[in-house]
Amino acid sequence: MKEKVNSPVTVLEDYFRSSDSETSSSKDPAALDSESQEISKPASKWHAFFQLLRTKPKQPVPTLHPLNDGLKLSRRMSRSMRETFMPSCLLDATLQSPCRSPWKIFTHHDIQLATNHFNQENLIGKGGYAEVYKGCLPNHQLVAIKRLTRGTADEIIGDFLSELGVMAHVNHPNTAKLVGYGVDGGMHLVLELSEKGSLASVLYGSKEKLPWFIRQKIALGTAKGILYLHEGCQRRIIHRDIKAANILLTEDYEPQICDFGLAKWLPENWTHHTVSKFEGTFGYLAPEYLLHGIVDEKTDVFAFGVLLLELVSGRRALDYSQQSLVLWAKPLLKKNDIKELIDPSLAADEFDSRQMNLMLLAASLCIQQSSIRRPSMRQVVQLLNGNLSCFKGMKKTRLPFFRKVFQEELLDCE
Repeated sequence: MKEKVNSPVTVLEDYFRSSDSETSSSKDPAALDSESQEISKPASKWHAFFQLLRTKPKQPVPTLHPLNDGLKLSRRMSRSMRETFMPSCLLDATLQSPCRSPWKIFTHHDIQLATNHFNQENLIGKGGYAEVYKGCLPNHQLVAIKRLTRGTADEIIGDFLSELGVMAHVNHPNTAKLVGYGVDGGMHLVLELSEKGSLASVLYGSKEKLPWFIRQKIALGTAKGILYLHEGCQRRIIHRDIKAANILLTEDYEPQICDFGLAKWLPENWTHHTVSKFEGTFGYLAPEYLLHGIVDEKTDVFAFGVLLLELVSGRRALDYSQQSLVLWAKPLLKKNDIKELIDPSLAADEFDSRQMNLMLLAASLCIQQSSIRRPSMRQVVQLLNGNLSCFKGMKKTRLPFFRKVFQEELLDCE
C-alpha cells in the first residue's frame, strides 16, 4: 500500500474533518462522508485554518508540508473555492481571530504602500511563479514582498499554502525570516530584507567586490542552512532552487536561504521523488533531475557546488552568452588551473590559499555527474570548516590534484 503523503491541503482536510466530528456526533455518518457536507461551509473552514496558523503551537506544526509532486488543491476544495471563495475572505477570517499571530497580517493597501504600488523600480526578482518587490513598512523596516502570479486562483492559493506551510516550521539563522503575509488582493509573503539584498545583487550588481572572508562566511552559512533543511527539520526538506538570487544577506553578510516555492519534503523511508514537471533555474540543475526528474538531497548539493564556483570566480551560473559555469570550470579544475578560476578582483594576498583550495575541493565534489559520488551537506560543512576526515568516505572520487594538495593532511586522517 502506497504511503499517504501529507500536504497543506490534506492536512487541512483532516483538520476540518476532525473539527467537524467533534460537533457532529449525532449526525448520520454517511452524511458526514458526503462531498456536500465537506464543502458546505468553505469560508468557515478557511477561518479555522488561519486560526490554526495564528496560534503559536508549543511544538512546530508537523504536518504543513509541500505536496509530493507539485501542490494542487483537491477537486472538492477547488470547486468550493471557485463557487464561494474570494481571497479577501481569508483576510476577514484572520482579522476575526482572537489569537495572537506570530506573523503580521498585511492588507492589500499596506502592501501597495510598501512597494509604491508595485513600482517596477522596486522589482528585485521575477520568475515563472512569482515576483519579488523591495518594500518599506511604516516603521522603516525593509522587506521583500513575494507576490504569487502563476496559474489560476486555486493554483496560486495552493502554492501560497505550500510555501507558507514550509516556512511555518523552518527556523534557523541561515533561513529567511517571515514577517507576515497578505491574502487581500492576491497572495503575498513578506520577508525580512536588509540593504544588502541578495547574494546575486551584491556579487554581480555592486561596484564593490566582496572580500574573501565575506565569501567564505556566505559559503559556510549557506551550507549550514541547507544542512538544517536536510537533517535539522522534522521532515527532510529539499529546497530545489538554491541559487545566488535566493540567498538574502543580513547587514553583517549572514546568508539566509529564501524562496521555498519549489521546496519538497521527503518521507523518512523515501530515497527520492520522481517529478514530471520541469521546474528550477538553468545553470543550477543537477544532471539526474534534468534527465530523469529525480529529486533528493543531492539536488541541492549540486546547486550549492555551483554557488561555490560563483563565490570563487565571480561569474554567473549561466552568463549572458548562456555559457554554463560548471562546463567552464570543470576543465580548469581537472588541470588544477586555480589562478584561472579565481575572481580577478581577488588579489593573491587577499585570500588564504588553503581556504580557497578547500572551497574548490567542496565545489568539485558537489558538481560531480554522479549523485552517488557527491558528498552530503554534513560532509560539505566539515570540508568548509577545514575538517578533511570526512574525505575518507569519498575515496572513489577522482580528484588526484586535490589529493596532492592535501596529501599530508589526508594521510593524518587515514
